[in-house]
Amino acid sequence: MMKKETIGTILAVLTAIISGVSIPANKVFIVNLDPIVFTAIRSIIIGVVFLALAYYLNKSQKSKKKFISVSWKYLVAIAVIGGAAAFWLYFTGLKLTTAGHAAFLHKTLPLYVAVLAFIFLKEKIGKKYLAAMVLMLIGTIAIYFTQISPAELWLNPQFGDVLVISATVLWAVENVIARKAMKSGEHNFIVSFSRMFFGGLILFGVMILLGRTDALMTLTNVQLMNIGISTALLFAYVLFFYWSLRYINASKAAAMLLLAPVISLLLGVLFLSEPAPLLQLAGSAVILIGAYLISGIRSEERGI
Repeated sequence: MMKKETIGTILAVLTAIISGVSIPANKVFIVNLDPIVFTAIRSIIIGVVFLALAYYLNKSQKSKKKFISVSWKYLVAIAVIGGAAAFWLYFTGLKLTTAGHAAFLHKTLPLYVAVLAFIFLKEKIGKKYLAAMVLMLIGTIAIYFTQISPAELWLNPQFGDVLVISATVLWAVENVIARKAMKSGEHNFIVSFSRMFFGGLILFGVMILLGRTDALMTLTNVQLMNIGISTALLFAYVLFFYWSLRYINASKAAAMLLLAPVISLLLGVLFLSEPAPLLQLAGSAVILIGAYLISGIRSEERGI
C-alpha cells in the first residue's frame, strides 16, 4: 500500500501535467472559436458540477447551515470578476499570444494576490516573500518585452500578454474576495459554483448584447468536442489538485504545479512551432524561482 505522501505527490504531479497540457490545447481550440462562447459553455458545465457536489455534500452531512451562508455581494463579485471578466480576457489574450507566454504570465498570480491581501486583508509580507515578488515582477517585464513576430497562431503577442496579465490581476482580486467569503463561513464548493455558473450566465448575457449568438448556434461537432475536452481538463485539474491536498501540504502541492508552465512551453515549441527567445526563457526562469520561493513560505511565516 502506497504511503499518503507518495499518493499526494503523484496526484500533484498529475495536476501539473494536466495544467501544462491544457494551455497549449486551449490555444489550439480557441483559434477558430469566439472566446466568449468558449468560456461561457465551459463555465456553465463546471458550475453545474460544483453545484451538484455542494448539494451532495450538504445533504450527506445533514448540515443545518444555510446552503448559501454569506452575503450575495461576495458571490456576485466573484462571478463578475473571476468567473466572467477574467476568463474572457484570458482566453482572448491566449488567442493572440503564445501558450508559453500565457503559461508563465499566469504563474505571477501570487504576486498580485500578495499585494491585494496586504491592502485589503491586512496580511503582512515578509522579506523572503517580498524578494520573491520582485523576482516575479522582473520575470514578467522580461517576458512582456520579448520581441516575437506575429504569426497565424499569435496575431498580436504584446496585446495578448496585456490581456493575460489583466486577467491574472482580476483572478487575484477574486481570490481575495473568495478568501473573505470563506472566512465568513461559505463553503469552497459554493464559491466555485458561483464563480463558474453565474460567471457563465453573465458571459451568455454579454454574448447576446454583443450579437454573437450566431457563433453559438453554428458550432461544429469538432468545436463542441474541443470544448468538451477543455472542460474535462479543467475539471480534472480541480479534482486532482484538491485531492492531493488531502495527503500533502499546500506548499508542496503548489511547488509541483511549477512543472506546468515548463510543460506548456515545451509543447508550444514542439507542436505549435512557438518561438522561445533567450529573454523569454530568462524571464520564465526568474518567475519560476520566485514562485518556488513563495510556495515554500507558510502563511504564518509571511509576516515580518
